[in-house]
Amino acid sequence: MSVSLRNHSLPPKSFSLTLLLLLNSLLFSSCYSLLNEQGQALLAWKNSLNSTADALASWNPSSPSPCNWFGVSCNLHGEVVEINLKSVNLQGSLPSNFQALRSLKILALSTANITGRIPKEIGDCKELTFIDLSGNSLFGEIPEEICRLSKLQTLALHANFLEGNIPSIIGNLSSLVNLTLYDNKFSGEIPKSIGSLTELQVLRVGGNTNIKGEVPWEIGNCTNLVVLGLAETSISGNLPSSIGMLKRIQTIAIYTTLLSGSIPEEIGKCSELQNLYLYQNSISGSIPSQIGELSKLQNLLLWQNNIVGTIPEELGSCTQLEVIDISENLLTGSIPTSFGKLSNLQGLQLSVNKLSGIIPPEITNCTSLTQLEVDNNAIFGEIPPTIGNLRSLTLFFAWQNKLSGKIPDSLSQCQDLQALDLSYNNLTGPVPKQLFGLRNLTKLLLLSNDLSGSIPPEIGNCTSLYRLRLNHNRLSGTVPSEITNLKNLNFLDVSSNHLVGEIPPTLSRCQNLEFLDLHSNGLIGSVPNNLPKNLQLIDLSDNKLTGELSHSIGSLTELAKLNLGKNQLRGSIPAEILSCSKLQLLDLGNNSFSGEIPKEVAQIPSLEIVLNLSCNQFSGEIPPQFSGLRKLEVLDLSHNKLSGKLDALSDLQNLVLLNVSFNDFTGELANTPFFRKLPLSDLTGNDGLYIVGVATPKEAKGHARLFMKITLSILLSISAALVLLTVLVLIRAHVSNKVLMRNNNWVLTLYQKFELSVDDIVRNLTSSNVIGTGSSGVVYKVTVPNGQTVAVKKMWSSAESGAFTSEIQTLSSIRHKNIIKLLG
Repeated sequence: MSVSLRNHSLPPKSFSLTLLLLLNSLLFSSCYSLLNEQGQALLAWKNSLNSTADALASWNPSSPSPCNWFGVSCNLHGEVVEINLKSVNLQGSLPSNFQALRSLKILALSTANITGRIPKEIGDCKELTFIDLSGNSLFGEIPEEICRLSKLQTLALHANFLEGNIPSIIGNLSSLVNLTLYDNKFSGEIPKSIGSLTELQVLRVGGNTNIKGEVPWEIGNCTNLVVLGLAETSISGNLPSSIGMLKRIQTIAIYTTLLSGSIPEEIGKCSELQNLYLYQNSISGSIPSQIGELSKLQNLLLWQNNIVGTIPEELGSCTQLEVIDISENLLTGSIPTSFGKLSNLQGLQLSVNKLSGIIPPEITNCTSLTQLEVDNNAIFGEIPPTIGNLRSLTLFFAWQNKLSGKIPDSLSQCQDLQALDLSYNNLTGPVPKQLFGLRNLTKLLLLSNDLSGSIPPEIGNCTSLYRLRLNHNRLSGTVPSEITNLKNLNFLDVSSNHLVGEIPPTLSRCQNLEFLDLHSNGLIGSVPNNLPKNLQLIDLSDNKLTGELSHSIGSLTELAKLNLGKNQLRGSIPAEILSCSKLQLLDLGNNSFSGEIPKEVAQIPSLEIVLNLSCNQFSGEIPPQFSGLRKLEVLDLSHNKLSGKLDALSDLQNLVLLNVSFNDFTGELANTPFFRKLPLSDLTGNDGLYIVGVATPKEAKGHARLFMKITLSILLSISAALVLLTVLVLIRAHVSNKVLMRNNNWVLTLYQKFELSVDDIVRNLTSSNVIGTGSSGVVYKVTVPNGQTVAVKKMWSSAESGAFTSEIQTLSSIRHKNIIKLLG
């Protein structure tokens, strides 16, 4: 040692540090070498991970064996047989050195933030019985080497990003009991070798939308199968008849696929079947009566298919049934009375079919029923008066049928009822006041019936009510003030009835109200000053409301649609309307509003659907701010006393409909395609308003000249007198036409409702359309775009405007069956 020190020039501190590092290195190497091969492989895997989790803190190189490490279990021989790190945030890939883990039986790494591919070396762990790598971010294909694991009983790879085909040799996993591959990106077909898995109990491959082909017939060989899940794939073709060989099957879930054909009768042999989910497919044919043999069936979901025929009475023998949903099919016939034997039935959905007949009274024996949906059929007759026996009922939909009679009072006994929709039927009589004692009722929809009587004041007791629609009936009386007790009310529609009286001034108490529709009644009084602040739609049109619109309208900042048309409202539009910044539709037409249109109306930023101010007494000019309504689609200012020019409207390119008729507008209308195509009925009644015409294209002039030359050359062979006369007429018409082509300014005045534009007339005033001449001008035959034919007279010269005026005055004053109507 002394020689070593003398031969090195290291200072004493550096030597001490070097010696310490050397000792630590030797100590670490010594500890690491204590670990057996399995421990070293696991420790190498740990070091490859990015995890900062404390869960692997016990994985220490100083341990002689990994058997005491977290998540690691060994057998009596000290061999690692289990790695269970599920729900540990590992952040890395799977171990690649599986050769050191030859005795491994269980590998559970679900939801462990594992990425990368499944290494093919996993096939070396011949003792593996359980692999769960679900809920990770694995990608790539399943290595075929995994199919060498003959002892494997569970393979759970669901909820990853695995792709490619399911290995065709999957049938080699002869001990497999559970195979879950759902929610990945697998493609291809279900291998026929799946039929070799005679021990298989669970097969779930759903959620792989690129899995295609048919359900293999060989699936029937998996006689121990309990769960078959192929939902949300592109599986097509028929359900094989071999399905009847699955005597132990409890759940068949093949919904939202491309399955077609009929349900095989052999399904009745699946004696243990509890759940049959075949909805959202293209299944046709009828429901096999053999389903009635499934005594343990609990859920039958066949909705949204193309199933025809009648509902088999035999279904009433499936006394364990809890849910039947066969809605959205093409079923006919009546609802089986045998359903009355289904005492465990909780949900019965028969909506959107072609069912007829009555609602059988026997159905009220199903006292466990919570949901009854028979809407969108052709069911007639009365609602069974014993409907109140269904004390557990929470939802009853029977809308869009042919039901008649009264609404049974006994419905009030269904104290758990939350939603009742009997709309679009022929129900008569009053709305039972007992209904409003249902404290859990949130939706009551009775629209489009023939109900009469008044809205009972007891409505105020139905405090959970969220949506109330009684529109399109024959209800009379007033809107009860008790309705303002409904603090949860969001949607109120009692339009198209015979209601009278005033709108309850305390309606503002319904603070959650967003939709208020009272149109087409006989309501009087004024629009309430205080309305619920959350209102998004107000329709009070077609009533008898009077008074002025309150300045408080500006407090409705959530309002999107306001329709007060067809009332007797007066005064001016309050400038506070600008605060309704979300307003898209404003209809104040057919009232008695007066004064100028406030500029604030045009400054509402969201006004883009309709602005209707027609049939009022507005005066003054259109505010220049109207030019900012670039998104507006419909503008109606007709039948007012407005004046000035329409320049503010010239740039409204999004307009679909514009009506400014019967005002005092003057000046030139914008020369744009939209304004040129406007029906003249939407412009009439403005004496000083004129439209700019468009010159005929040069090509049309050239064609006209060519035609003239040809015509003249032919006419030279005719008698001199006729030639001279014809030439005189045509030359004058040609000269007139040239003048016409040079003139771009035309004033069109209409006397009748007729849809044509200046372009429609001018482009047809050519010599080929001449049908006669007179002392004052030439008459042309013109066919307008709608197919109608009109006669147009062009005066010889402006000097004869007096004759023209005289002729117009005469025609406009004569009414006779043999004199054509003067259009303009």
